[in-house]
Amino acid sequence: MTQPVNHRQFARRRPVSLRRSTIAALDIGTNKIACMIAEPSDEAVTGEKEVSPGRIIGFGQHVSDGINAGQVTHMHVAEDSIRAAVEAAERMAGVEVRNVIIGLSMPQIESHSFETSVALHGEPVSEEHMEYAMRSVFDRFRSDDSEILHAIPVTYAIDQSVGISDPRGMYGHGLYVNQHMMRVPAGPVRNLLACVEQCHLECDKLVATPYAGALAVLMRDEIDLGAWHIDLGGGTSSIGVYHQGVPVFIAGIPVGGEHITRDIARGLNVSMVLAERLKNLYGSALASPKGERDQFELPVLGGDHQTLPRSELTKIIRPRLEEIYELLLSRVDASSAGQVTGGRIVLSGGGAQLSGAPELAQTIFEKQVRVGQPIRMSGLPESAGGPAFAACAGLLTYAARSQHDIISGDDADGGALNRLRNWLRRNF
Repeated sequence: MTQPVNHRQFARRRPVSLRRSTIAALDIGTNKIACMIAEPSDEAVTGEKEVSPGRIIGFGQHVSDGINAGQVTHMHVAEDSIRAAVEAAERMAGVEVRNVIIGLSMPQIESHSFETSVALHGEPVSEEHMEYAMRSVFDRFRSDDSEILHAIPVTYAIDQSVGISDPRGMYGHGLYVNQHMMRVPAGPVRNLLACVEQCHLECDKLVATPYAGALAVLMRDEIDLGAWHIDLGGGTSSIGVYHQGVPVFIAGIPVGGEHITRDIARGLNVSMVLAERLKNLYGSALASPKGERDQFELPVLGGDHQTLPRSELTKIIRPRLEEIYELLLSRVDASSAGQVTGGRIVLSGGGAQLSGAPELAQTIFEKQVRVGQPIRMSGLPESAGGPAFAACAGLLTYAARSQHDIISGDDADGGALNRLRNWLRRNF
């Protein structure tokens, strides 16, 4: 453990609470942009209590043009896609949205754990001590070319006493805090925020989509006892390791379901639209005895059709999905989170709906695997109740639990110190 340091130079700040009548979430992915509007629950929210984030009153989605792997590729086209999704949700809810919680799905998400310590000098642990611990880690992790998304306390200890869930009011010589930090490159984030602002929207919070998706699909016992969450998106895939109620590691890769579709398009010499349809209707990641007998018709030039066995699709799909799983597993193995055991993996994202995806994951990861759906939101329309919309629903869940996050990045335009002060003021 590092040596405790003096905290006295930092003044205490009081938290500020802001409540609105509705909450809007915007999930900006490679294949689709989804917007959900909810009325928040009247229940008090704490990091330890399981509550309903609220009831969905509006939902809209649109094809994600101008966005690829969480980065803007065409500003004006991306603006139109965002605006269309938000307007559809506004029409359904009968409200006008001005503030949104935005999910960031980028393969460049960095995830690190830091330990910091604070000298107590015989005093009980106060918010001032906790605040200094946050500031210390922030200074070590910040950089001019990145945006910090989250700083989440993982474990607390006072002297040799470990496993403390809330140290405030306790006595000892030193407070030790282990924190999980997440950040992303600043450039892509600012481009995305510029698109959102052109749609006359203001970003309330930036949230790592893998984190949000897990909040939507993991059950309380899974989060507490340990589980892995895999999000199979269109342009990116991600993995998160959860233990004792918090994420301890998150990583992403720039490979997703769209790459499977592109493999099918190239392998069968068809358009991307037709390849996506074939993947959804006939594709599987696992071979079956019926694979050679079951066939599908493939249009060819001249108006004719070619008949192929479904096993041809499996030969294309399985290698790419294996690659995705193995890349994600290598990210975990390369981190200290690989030592955290979890008996179950929960899949979400559009790719989780691919036939054979859970079974193949069980083979590669050697864990029990299930497909997760949003479980905490009420009022979800049937079209938005599947794993493909877990991240968007999870953004609303995050909003209800945001006090459990010490730092939540949503002030992309201010200086680093001002952002820290604002985050602490709102969220601590």
